[in-house]
Amino acid sequence: MSFIQDFIRRGRSEIREAIRRRTRRAHDFVDETEPEALAVVTIVSVSLIAALAGFLLVSALTAVPIATFLVAVTYGWIRHQEVTARILTLTTTVSTLLILGLIIVFIFMESIPVIRYESATVFGVTVPGLRMFVETRWDAVSDPVRFSMVPMIHGTVMVTLIATAVAAPLGVSAALFLSEIAPAPVREIVKPGVEILAGIPSIVYGFIGFTILSPWASAQFRLTGQGTYLFVGVVVGLMALPTVVSVAEDALSSVPESIKSGSLAVGTTDWQTMTSITLPAAFSGVSAAVLLGVGRAIGETMAATVMLKGVPRLTEPLYNVFYGQETLTSIIARNYGDADGLQMDALFVAGVILFVTVLFISIGSQYVEWRMKRQFGGDI
Repeated sequence: MSFIQDFIRRGRSEIREAIRRRTRRAHDFVDETEPEALAVVTIVSVSLIAALAGFLLVSALTAVPIATFLVAVTYGWIRHQEVTARILTLTTTVSTLLILGLIIVFIFMESIPVIRYESATVFGVTVPGLRMFVETRWDAVSDPVRFSMVPMIHGTVMVTLIATAVAAPLGVSAALFLSEIAPAPVREIVKPGVEILAGIPSIVYGFIGFTILSPWASAQFRLTGQGTYLFVGVVVGLMALPTVVSVAEDALSSVPESIKSGSLAVGTTDWQTMTSITLPAAFSGVSAAVLLGVGRAIGETMAATVMLKGVPRLTEPLYNVFYGQETLTSIIARNYGDADGLQMDALFVAGVILFVTVLFISIGSQYVEWRMKRQFGGDI
């Protein structure tokens, strides 16, 4: 746990130092800016805050601060372009953070009713939402109504593990090839081509899986119906490949050339240098790439929705990958249009689980990237 405490302590010190720097810059900005420009900045900021408050309160007067904001920005852009550009970038950044914060608060608030409904008592202590994680029944129609998350968590874990098994080795191998083996002309063509794959809509991957992979698997393995965790994981893993390849290749390329040259100078082969020097040196960045790919796999919606059966229950046995029921993302996509009441709140709980999971994965990827920067120094 010492490395976690060290990471948190360093993070706090960096935050405090950043706050001090920002405070000094704010004082310098006020001292160096003309009064008229400061007035424009103040009007822009106040009008934007008022517009946000009016939007949240659903006020008919929201158009007034919006119009004031636009007029002030137009005037400022004509008379004080540099200051106006700075305040616009700041306001857009703050607005983004506020919107994300409101989304987080909203999904957590919407999930509270079903968490209360699914409370259970253990040793005389009421635990909110406990039944959602100890029972396996999801039934929004028959009494007693239950909204267990266990089948969907199981499906998400199965798909994520298979996708990681596909994306991690293929992605790291491709990144190693592009970074260390491929000639420059090949790298210039292949890497942009791989990154273009990330722009293909997920529904296209899902449609290919539904029309080609699923019927083939059903015929070959004599399955009842279509939809298997195995091939959903394969499709999602292929979708995560561009992310893994791009980030891992950047990490491998950031290893100082002097380290690799020194290894070759003492008589090692290119392969020994790659496996014994380059990969271990870039391990933090490569790990971050795999974690980002895992985050993509966890949050994938349309491919899983198209290919899976849509039945919220566990497979028998639990490790059976040749049947696929439901994931956290697919149950949201499949039910949000008809859900209401507690069922809608249960879908928000699924969203909260996904949010918390991806948040921890993102923090993990940031941590390993921080370790890489600490190991080599600089902004690599």
